[in-house]
Amino acid sequence: MTQAKSLYAPSIDPKEIAHFEKLAHRWWDANGPFWPLHKLNAFRADYIREHLSRALGSDPAAEQPLENQRLLDVGSGGGILSESMARLGARVTGIEVMEKNIHVSNLHAQWSALEIDYRLASAEDLVQTGEQFDAVLNMEVVEHVDSLSTFLPACGKLLRPGGLMVVSTINRTLAALLIAIVGAEYVLGWMPKGTHHWRKLVKPNQVTAALGNGFEVIDRTGVRINPFRRSFHFTRYMGVNYMMVLRKAET
Repeated sequence: MTQAKSLYAPSIDPKEIAHFEKLAHRWWDANGPFWPLHKLNAFRADYIREHLSRALGSDPAAEQPLENQRLLDVGSGGGILSESMARLGARVTGIEVMEKNIHVSNLHAQWSALEIDYRLASAEDLVQTGEQFDAVLNMEVVEHVDSLSTFLPACGKLLRPGGLMVVSTINRTLAALLIAIVGAEYVLGWMPKGTHHWRKLVKPNQVTAALGNGFEVIDRTGVRINPFRRSFHFTRYMGVNYMMVLRKAET
């Protein structure tokens, strides 16, 4: 049997790759280990839709408010978010460092009759092509990379001047350790144990510092999870889950 390939770059952690490779075939099982991601996806897709539409001057209530916009989904996994964005009209490119995930996402896109450009590539690889996008999505990715100072600047180079980057991740706080790791993984079993490591969680100021002065934060919000209803809500408290929208300078 041929072993699936994975790419390696300075920002990529081989241990993280090995963990998610074992789960690749479960991406589209809404009742499997990725069910929190399916629930979260609808919530974050609405957030992305609102902010990207506002930046483009389009109606977020339109059927395809992101029509013809070039969008990059970094760490696209099985394609859950990429497909949501494609349905909003965006021309989506999804990059992944695990070949198994590329196979899963391509197959599901075919079943869904969606045209999505999935590539086995890291952000650093894609920079070499000179391509730039109207929006770059870093959703639940930065807490898994090995070098934030390498990864985020590479993503920044992939964004056109004036474009938006959306980041969603978990804060590195004691509350996050107790709720997002101990609670979600070890007590409730919402995610496989070992999905997150507290030392690799990322504070908001680490995101802005890694991107540098060429980016302006235009929105930030905390995300609260109701464990009883398995639902997501906005909150001012950013100590656990949070999302940020950053605009790249025009110059």
